[in-house]
Amino acid sequence: MVICMTKVMERKSSWKLDEETVEHISNLVNIKLSEEEVTLFAEQLSGVLGYFKKIDEVDTRDVEPTFHALDLKNIVREDQVSPSLSNRVALENAPRKENGLFKTPKIL
Repeated sequence: MVICMTKVMERKSSWKLDEETVEHISNLVNIKLSEEEVTLFAEQLSGVLGYFKKIDEVDTRDVEPTFHALDLKNIVREDQVSPSLSNRVALENAPRKENGLFKTPKIL
Protein backbone atom coordinates (compact mmCIF):
# COMPACT_ATOMS: atom_id res chain seq x y z
CA MET A 1 0.00 0.00 0.00
CA VAL A 2 2.92 2.34 0.70
CA ILE A 3 4.11 1.87 -2.86
CA CYS A 4 0.67 2.80 -4.20
CA MET A 5 0.40 5.93 -2.06
CA THR A 6 3.95 6.91 -3.03
CA LYS A 7 2.95 6.69 -6.69
CA VAL A 8 -0.12 8.84 -6.01
CA MET A 9 1.86 11.41 -4.05
CA GLU A 10 4.46 11.63 -6.82
CA ARG A 11 1.61 12.63 -9.15
CA LYS A 12 0.03 14.90 -6.55
CA SER A 13 -0.41 17.69 -9.07
CA SER A 14 -2.84 15.57 -11.11
CA TRP A 15 -4.45 13.70 -8.18
CA LYS A 16 -5.42 10.94 -10.59
CA LEU A 17 -5.28 7.24 -9.88
CA ASP A 18 -4.51 5.17 -12.97
CA GLU A 19 -5.88 1.74 -13.79
CA GLU A 20 -2.49 0.10 -13.23
CA THR A 21 -2.48 1.31 -9.60
CA VAL A 22 -6.06 0.10 -9.05
CA GLU A 23 -5.07 -3.34 -10.39
CA HIS A 24 -2.03 -3.34 -8.09
CA ILE A 25 -4.19 -2.50 -5.06
CA SER A 26 -6.73 -5.18 -6.00
CA ASN A 27 -3.92 -7.74 -6.19
CA LEU A 28 -2.62 -6.67 -2.77
CA VAL A 29 -6.03 -7.23 -1.17
CA ASN A 30 -6.69 -10.35 -3.24
CA ILE A 31 -9.84 -9.03 -4.95
CA LYS A 32 -10.41 -9.89 -8.58
CA LEU A 33 -11.82 -7.00 -10.63
CA SER A 34 -13.14 -6.97 -14.18
CA GLU A 35 -11.75 -4.43 -16.65
CA GLU A 36 -14.95 -2.39 -16.28
CA GLU A 37 -14.58 -2.34 -12.49
CA VAL A 38 -10.93 -1.29 -12.72
CA THR A 39 -11.91 1.62 -14.98
CA LEU A 40 -14.84 2.59 -12.75
CA PHE A 41 -12.80 2.42 -9.53
CA ALA A 42 -9.94 4.41 -11.07
CA GLU A 43 -12.43 7.18 -11.89
CA GLN A 44 -14.18 7.02 -8.51
CA LEU A 45 -10.97 6.93 -6.47
CA SER A 46 -9.57 9.81 -8.51
CA GLY A 47 -12.68 11.75 -7.54
CA VAL A 48 -12.05 10.99 -3.87
CA LEU A 49 -8.45 12.15 -4.25
CA GLY A 50 -9.83 15.34 -5.80
CA TYR A 51 -11.52 16.10 -2.49
CA PHE A 52 -8.17 15.69 -0.75
CA LYS A 53 -6.76 18.21 -3.21
CA LYS A 54 -9.44 20.70 -2.12
CA ILE A 55 -8.61 20.06 1.54
CA ASP A 56 -4.91 20.46 0.76
CA GLU A 57 -5.60 23.94 -0.68
CA VAL A 58 -7.09 25.24 2.59
CA ASP A 59 -4.79 27.56 4.56
CA THR A 60 -4.41 25.93 7.98
CA ARG A 61 -1.34 27.77 9.27
CA ASP A 62 -3.26 29.36 12.16
CA VAL A 63 -5.33 26.26 13.00
CA GLU A 64 -4.21 24.25 16.00
CA PRO A 65 -4.00 20.50 15.27
CA THR A 66 -6.72 18.34 16.80
CA PHE A 67 -6.65 14.64 17.39
CA HIS A 68 -10.34 14.25 18.13
CA ALA A 69 -13.33 16.37 17.14
CA LEU A 70 -14.66 16.40 20.70
CA ASP A 71 -12.67 17.05 23.85
CA LEU A 72 -13.60 13.80 25.58
CA LYS A 73 -11.53 12.27 28.35
CA ASN A 74 -11.70 8.83 29.93
CA ILE A 75 -14.78 7.74 28.02
CA VAL A 76 -15.12 4.00 28.60
CA ARG A 77 -17.99 1.60 28.83
CA GLU A 78 -18.49 -1.53 30.85
CA ASP A 79 -17.76 -4.78 29.05
CA GLN A 80 -20.95 -6.52 28.01
CA VAL A 81 -21.16 -10.18 27.16
CA SER A 82 -22.99 -10.75 23.89
CA PRO A 83 -23.49 -13.70 21.55
CA SER A 84 -20.55 -14.45 19.29
CA LEU A 85 -20.05 -16.28 16.02
CA SER A 86 -19.87 -20.04 16.17
CA ASN A 87 -16.56 -21.62 15.24
CA ARG A 88 -18.10 -22.96 12.02
CA VAL A 89 -19.41 -19.55 10.93
CA ALA A 90 -16.16 -17.77 11.87
CA LEU A 91 -14.13 -20.17 9.73
CA GLU A 92 -16.62 -20.30 6.86
CA ASN A 93 -14.72 -17.90 4.57
CA ALA A 94 -11.21 -18.67 5.80
CA PRO A 95 -8.94 -19.56 2.90
CA ARG A 96 -7.10 -22.10 5.10
CA LYS A 97 -8.14 -23.80 8.32
CA GLU A 98 -6.91 -26.74 10.36
CA ASN A 99 -8.39 -28.47 13.42
CA GLY A 100 -11.04 -25.78 13.84
CA LEU A 101 -8.50 -22.93 13.74
CA PHE A 102 -7.38 -20.36 11.17
CA LYS A 103 -4.22 -21.56 9.44
CA THR A 104 -1.79 -18.76 8.57
CA PRO A 105 1.63 -18.66 6.92
CA LYS A 106 4.63 -18.98 9.21
CA ILE A 107 6.11 -15.58 10.01
CA LEU A 108 9.55 -16.54 11.30
